[in-house]
Amino acid sequence: MPSPPPRFPHEAPKSGRRESWIRRLADSHRDHPDREVVAGHHNINYVVPLSWPLAVLLITMPFRARVKCRMPREAVEVVPRIWPSETELLTVVSRRLKEVPRCFRDFGDWSLHSYRAGKALCEVQPDGPVGEAMMRSLAEFFARAADVPEKELPPRPDGWPEPGRSQEFLDWLIGFTENQVHRPNRRRFEGLFGAVGIHSDVMTAFRADPDHRRLTPRPFGLLHTDVHRGNIVVDRRHVAVIDWELAMYGDPLHDLATHLVRMEYEKDEQTRMQELWAEAMDRAGHRDMTEGMAADLPVYLDFEYAQSVFPDIMRAALDLTASAGGPDDADYALASARVCRALRRAAEPLKLAEVPDARVAERALRDWYAGPFGRSAPSGCASRTGTPTGPPRG
Repeated sequence: MPSPPPRFPHEAPKSGRRESWIRRLADSHRDHPDREVVAGHHNINYVVPLSWPLAVLLITMPFRARVKCRMPREAVEVVPRIWPSETELLTVVSRRLKEVPRCFRDFGDWSLHSYRAGKALCEVQPDGPVGEAMMRSLAEFFARAADVPEKELPPRPDGWPEPGRSQEFLDWLIGFTENQVHRPNRRRFEGLFGAVGIHSDVMTAFRADPDHRRLTPRPFGLLHTDVHRGNIVVDRRHVAVIDWELAMYGDPLHDLATHLVRMEYEKDEQTRMQELWAEAMDRAGHRDMTEGMAADLPVYLDFEYAQSVFPDIMRAALDLTASAGGPDDADYALASARVCRALRRAAEPLKLAEVPDARVAERALRDWYAGPFGRSAPSGCASRTGTPTGPPRG
């Protein structure tokens, strides 16, 4: 019986013997003694030189090349992953956006990727203004991502909002935050949330906020949803956006909002980035994706600040459990600063009565750490939500 055709036309059939050799050589690369470790919230990456034998088997150029061995890590799962396979998505994205690193092989428990040379923007410019040229490059990136045809993307989960239904898309995001981030973690962080003013009905109140008008219908497109300084690689000629595991298909204003918040632009650059984004979308033939932007972008910004209060507080607390010797005063001071910052940003969207000061936040963190879910609990993971199968019901 003939083998089934490949899912994507450019994928060639893979022989068992060849794949066995690729796996053996890839394992030796992953365990390279001189590997460079690059860790993030969701993955640990080992960057190593690409050997000639593996390059030949992968049909790629080995000269001065490096590869990235990418392993998922246990973490607080606080954002939806509508496509369980980043590899499948990268097959499409790297074909359309040539600067995006491609995935050579997915072995299940880890994957082998090409490596994008350059430095992360967080190393080059960790804070402060990024400049007009960088913002123009990023605006063009968003427009090119919007060009990726829907028909080439992997299937979306059952019940995913249909293109153009922007309000349903935002409602889905709010429902995910409440039902798969806040509620599953409420028991473990109940005391901490309550002590800093995050009550159990905050997302329900956010959904019902009368100040939020119904969103304008807009066409959907491919969204990265995590374009921040750590995921932007720059060299002398190019800008590349990496790490697509959180990508989704939806309202482009959501992608812009997450970018504006996570880049931590200063006020004038945030305004300028909005202008450049709209101009780039218009030039690319996506003016309809900017409809209602003036009224709707603030709603998405409010949502981003509101939803991020949960991961920011949980991660601040969980980081206290990472040290075998226990946190010291400096660790508590850093964690309380992170909690207070998250609360200040979410205060208006969540209509918090007051934002506690660092002293109150630190006391809440110390009480949480001393309790049953703090030092006596395993560090690293509050709950893994997995891949959503449909719209959460609030």
